[in-house]
Amino acid sequence: MSDLQLPAAAGFSLTVEDSVAILVWDMPGRSMNVFTLEVLETLSALVDDLAAREDVTGVVVTSGKAAFSGGADLTVLQTLLGGYHALVADGDAQQANVRLLEESSRMSRIYRRLETCGKPWVCALNGTSAGGATELALACHRRIAADDDTLRISLPEVKVGLFPGAGGTQRVMRMAEPQGGLQFLLQGRELSPKQAKALGLVDEIVPADELLARAKAALAEGVDPKKPWDRSGFKPPLGRIYSPQGMQLFSAANALYRRETYDNYPAARAILQSVYEGLLLPIDQALKVESRWFAHVLTTREAEAMIRSLFVSMQALKKGARRPDVAKSKLATVGVVGAGFMGAGIASVAAQAGLSVVLIDQDLAAAEGAKAKIGEGLAERVKKGRMAKGEAEAVLARIAPSADMAALASADLVVEAVFEDRGVKRQVIEAAGAVLSETAVLASNTSTLPITSLAKDAARADRFIGLHFFSPVERMMLVEVIVGEETGPEALAVALDFVKAIRKTPIVVNDSRGFYVNRCVIRYLTEAHLMLMEGVPAPMIENVARMAGMPVGPLALTDEVAIDLVHRILKAAKADLGAGAVDPAQDRLITEMVETHGRLGRKNGKGFYDYPPGGRKRLWPELDRITGRPEPADGISVGVLKARLLAIQALEAIRCLEEGVVTDVREADVGSILGYGFAPFTGGTLSYVDGIGAAAFLARCRELEAVHGERFAAPALLVEIAAAGETFYGRFAPPADRAA
Repeated sequence: MSDLQLPAAAGFSLTVEDSVAILVWDMPGRSMNVFTLEVLETLSALVDDLAAREDVTGVVVTSGKAAFSGGADLTVLQTLLGGYHALVADGDAQQANVRLLEESSRMSRIYRRLETCGKPWVCALNGTSAGGATELALACHRRIAADDDTLRISLPEVKVGLFPGAGGTQRVMRMAEPQGGLQFLLQGRELSPKQAKALGLVDEIVPADELLARAKAALAEGVDPKKPWDRSGFKPPLGRIYSPQGMQLFSAANALYRRETYDNYPAARAILQSVYEGLLLPIDQALKVESRWFAHVLTTREAEAMIRSLFVSMQALKKGARRPDVAKSKLATVGVVGAGFMGAGIASVAAQAGLSVVLIDQDLAAAEGAKAKIGEGLAERVKKGRMAKGEAEAVLARIAPSADMAALASADLVVEAVFEDRGVKRQVIEAAGAVLSETAVLASNTSTLPITSLAKDAARADRFIGLHFFSPVERMMLVEVIVGEETGPEALAVALDFVKAIRKTPIVVNDSRGFYVNRCVIRYLTEAHLMLMEGVPAPMIENVARMAGMPVGPLALTDEVAIDLVHRILKAAKADLGAGAVDPAQDRLITEMVETHGRLGRKNGKGFYDYPPGGRKRLWPELDRITGRPEPADGISVGVLKARLLAIQALEAIRCLEEGVVTDVREADVGSILGYGFAPFTGGTLSYVDGIGAAAFLARCRELEAVHGERFAAPALLVEIAAAGETFYGRFAPPADRAA
């Protein structure tokens, strides 16, 4: 027996049955188990204690929650990095590096002790497992997963600027088929139990209600407590690095890495380095190589920025960091007016969140048709194993199509998602207001029209707000919540509660033409249009944008948005703000594309690209009929083009902060990445500036302004921060995170 005391906060409970230790992880007060310092210390003590106990011959580790674990709490790494930077600032860089390596490799060392403790550990994966939890499973001597279509196994660290540094790169490549294993590591993708088993990362799949019994039975049957790589003569699935197979794998992997990342992501490069070098060595030396690469990646600007924006900030915003301190709303029924593509998407995600949905269109057949389309999408998810059939049927049953606005009377929140026309929206806002209850909130899914002006037609302006979804709604994770001049705190709270319910990330912005995201993305598109008219070759613009870190080239993105929509936006800007609001070169390009050549974008198969049926899109070969013959590419600076495309967006983000459209630097960064894919490795628009340094960025903008005009003129706020030697995150430090 043991006198080991288990801290309650770590969430581990231990029982021994027939000499098998059953270790159940169930952290109190958390919806999911996560690795904290206390959890690691407790697990370390458990590994040593169970190895020494004479009454224990094997261990089963599982979770008491629906999911196994979400992995590590990355705020721990932020704290670790803070200590590292403090030591460096004090002039003790050597001690900083030693301490960083020691602390960041702690999990890896614990898992290696578990792996070599002499007693078999079986991981019973009862639910989703990510990051460090998956690495724990890989360190165990057998992995048994529940037969559950919703269970997912992943090592997603590369998506937040890191890589699996607790043995993940070394164990995966000693267990899995080489190409599949490397893709799993580099893409950070999720695997179903069947996919994980096919790859070699899971040993068995059993019915969920038999999981624990099967894990115990496996130990009784005999599980080898010594891993294959700890035995003499072990050869990984790849074989030798210096072999035809190794040459083939790493040559292709390097090429794919360059094509997909343009060497912007140190973590992805480190995965390749760690795998390559690690497979040349015995496992203990390989794990040390991996730990050193992990510590190195931690110190990169990219990792720090991505952890902050894509984990810490995003989690805070999801949990309600911007929610006003009012009572939590009790959303039950949501109304959606407009059964088009956007409206159907909003209805679908609301129903999937368990809400009853009234889907309104002026034509009942259109509303019913939208519901049928939603059903087709759900059926496809069932077919791919992403949703159970019964769940899909329940989702569809929650959607009630109607042509009668009176059906909205019971709704707690109504989202109008009709055509982007002020007159049409006015009719819907007035009609909905006539039937809504006093406590209901009315939201507009407008992407351009100021909320304050639309609120004039609402029955209660204090309960009117903007909810700007992005297309396609099911896949895009951002919702821009726009507060009008009269929007009250209760309406904001309801809107944020709804966004949380549908599992998306909100940013709260104040009213402005184009709000925040569209203001920035329009700058990106406009800069590309002006480049075209200057003579920059279209393929060069698209490729340089990808090199700069943008996921989609600006010309392709214009096609997706629709060129005729851009045409309408330009005309509206001239009408409202005067002819000087639009660059004449861009105006001519877009006008000729739409009015002369009928090229409206992807929707009609003709835009900056041609979209042949059944074929791959290709740039329109006759674009120079509008732009003229392009200049030779070898005379154009790639670096300058990259700087223009990123700087123009960052400048607009600074203007939005200066004008009070954005009031939280976290939202500027998260919104730019989730909304339109601003180079994720930078951490977002404002992190991009902080990473370069305000003074250096100001100098870059002044150089661009001298050549390309006043659109690159620095806002006063940038000049002020540069002169003071400050950063945006220093000047506008986010308030302490507060969950709703």
